[in-house]
Amino acid sequence: MQLEFYKYQGTGNDFVMIDNRSGFFPKENVQLVARLCDRRFGIGADGLILLENDSETDFKMVYYNSDGNPSSMCGNGGRCLVAFAKDLNVIENNCTFIATDGLHHASVANDGIVSLQMIDVADIKKEADYTFMNTGSPHHVQMVEDLEHYNVKENGAALRYGSLYGAAGSNINFVKKINEDTFSLRTYERGVEDETLACGTGATAVAIAMNATGQTNASSINLNVEGGKLAVSFDKMGDVFTNVFLIGPAKFVFKGVIEI
Repeated sequence: MQLEFYKYQGTGNDFVMIDNRSGFFPKENVQLVARLCDRRFGIGADGLILLENDSETDFKMVYYNSDGNPSSMCGNGGRCLVAFAKDLNVIENNCTFIATDGLHHASVANDGIVSLQMIDVADIKKEADYTFMNTGSPHHVQMVEDLEHYNVKENGAALRYGSLYGAAGSNINFVKKINEDTFSLRTYERGVEDETLACGTGATAVAIAMNATGQTNASSINLNVEGGKLAVSFDKMGDVFTNVFLIGPAKFVFKGVIEI
């Protein structure tokens, strides 16, 4: 069987996109998803996303990590899926879609910048050396001195598999402050089990963590990731972060056909 696919990337976070509105894709085939995401034996991607029909919104997002397993919300993947939906003429410039963490609103600007509303965040664990929260996926946020030379894969894996988060693990973000409203971050992603060039839910977690811990008073924060630049804006009501938007580019790379 030949499978038509599309490749998109958001600040270097890359995804295999499949139009599954007809429901043909074998969704329980973990090995197939992993092979399609494999950078040596497949297409190569940080994850695979199915665009499906939904009765109450414009479409449904079904997300898999590169290991082939279904996963929690992916922010950059969501933004890329919005761009994919627009290219398929499923939507125009504004949309709603359903994902594993609930309802999302999004818009695409004329310059291709996608703004994606993330979930509200109220439960933030603040410790002396790290912050933890769920922004659609679980995220550990920790500031480090020499971010440029920091061993993200080794240190990220140690935390991800350590006793702090148990069997479920967590995504791990290492952060450096640049100025009052700008931070650099590098992320170790569970499911990919390596550093990725960007992580949307991670960027969202970093922005909220930096405000929640007093590193910034800004409510619109610039994030330098390895694959480019993202922005996160939010409203803060007490200890609750609402109207959280992840903003950045989402670009078509190529399309193709692969035998499965």
